[in-house]
Amino acid sequence: MRLHNPGSVKWRSLIMKDQRPKLIIITGPTASGKTTLAVEMAREFNAEITNADSMQVYRYMDIGTAKPSISERKGIIHHLIGVVDPDDEFNAAKYRELAIPVIREIIGKMKRCFIVGGTGLYIKTLLGGLVECPPSDPVLRNELIHECEEKGPPFLHERLRMLDNESADHIHPNDKTRIIRALEIITLTGRLYSSIIMEHCFSERPFRTLKICINMDRDRLYDRINNRSNRMIEAGLIDETKGLLERGYSPELRSMKSLGYRHVVSYLRKECNIEDMMSNLKQDTRRYAKRQLTWFRADTEMIWVKPDDMGLIKSKILEFLE
Repeated sequence: MRLHNPGSVKWRSLIMKDQRPKLIIITGPTASGKTTLAVEMAREFNAEITNADSMQVYRYMDIGTAKPSISERKGIIHHLIGVVDPDDEFNAAKYRELAIPVIREIIGKMKRCFIVGGTGLYIKTLLGGLVECPPSDPVLRNELIHECEEKGPPFLHERLRMLDNESADHIHPNDKTRIIRALEIITLTGRLYSSIIMEHCFSERPFRTLKICINMDRDRLYDRINNRSNRMIEAGLIDETKGLLERGYSPELRSMKSLGYRHVVSYLRKECNIEDMMSNLKQDTRRYAKRQLTWFRADTEMIWVKPDDMGLIKSKILEFLE
């Protein structure tokens, strides 16, 4: 079945008959084993995988984003990995714009489509549509950017928390782009950004979905995060970061301020020693995993599984596909 324009009469008819295309979502916190599980299930169900990780879309950023290697993919076709440069502006709207045609192509080949990744906003936007917000105001945007450069993202994040605590809970204190956009929307609309999101409810629903989220004991997850951080350094994350800087990619780019890269940049600037760098990387990654889990727990449709519950996961997928 091929996807149709969601606004068309034919598409609405399909939704009424509940013949919408089926997508299988495999998500979970960082280092929880999404890739291994997804590849195993994709082989079982003749599927292709569409990436839903906001960092794996970037070229040249392989080690720090934990992109699956060719051998880890085991012959399963993966989409939307390494499709934009680190200095390209990329967000949930652009992700959806790229993902929809990929899904159309996969389903057109009579194959299953797995959406795999831990960026909850990308998954939510893909499945529920875009929030209608006012366009950027250049004067206001420049004022916020200037203030952010002078006082730092955490300063603006505290302002956001005072205005809209719920939005602040979902935006990292160092995520300059999202902090500025949230403050901009609040200023332009006179409304809470979180209330606009809640009102929208991401309710377009062009797909039927099975949402599977990997969960495990916290200590086990944290051990996996710590071990992965060690492996990234052993695999050459420092040299990868040096290479990005040599290519001319600024440390101030949103992509370069992500987990791993910003920590290595701090080390290369001699702002910390390698032991402190590793400690900060592991701690920040654990905190990120905690925020991911908070996001996923808010989704009542999520089915929670352990990474080794292969029998249960397979039965849930079979039941969904019937």
